[in-house]
Amino acid sequence: MIDRIKQFFTAEIASKAGADVEHQQRLATASLMVEIMVIDRQLDNTERDVIRRLLEKQFELSKDEIDQLVKLAHQEVAESTSLYQFTRLINDHFDEQKKVGLIENLWRVAYVDNELDKHEEALIRRIAELIYVSHSDFIRTKHIAGNSRD
Repeated sequence: MIDRIKQFFTAEIASKAGADVEHQQRLATASLMVEIMVIDRQLDNTERDVIRRLLEKQFELSKDEIDQLVKLAHQEVAESTSLYQFTRLINDHFDEQKKVGLIENLWRVAYVDNELDKHEEALIRRIAELIYVSHSDFIRTKHIAGNSRD
């Protein structure tokens, strides 16, 4: 799996500076978004669309790069046994502002179907704890995303 991810990033966008770390961050971010999408077992195209829009906005990638990144994220989530592999990368490379932004984006994915599932909320809470986002930022981003649905 890791070899396929490395091949994708090498072939598609390795010319960017710091590509390895940058792409691992992208994959971790996409994987956490996919985790939120699949946790309620109700896959919805609107959730996929919002993930694509959020990734495109955050990382300025092409549509093809986003599609491949989301596909790889799905595979990574299916093979993953814990959140640690994703949250460790976030902790290692994201500053506080980026971490809070990630939590806000996870809320946006959760709210896009107009129904906040208890499993989605619990998972976002767990991710926030693992990346050391304060409870006040967790709540604030929940309200921001809930009041400004994409």
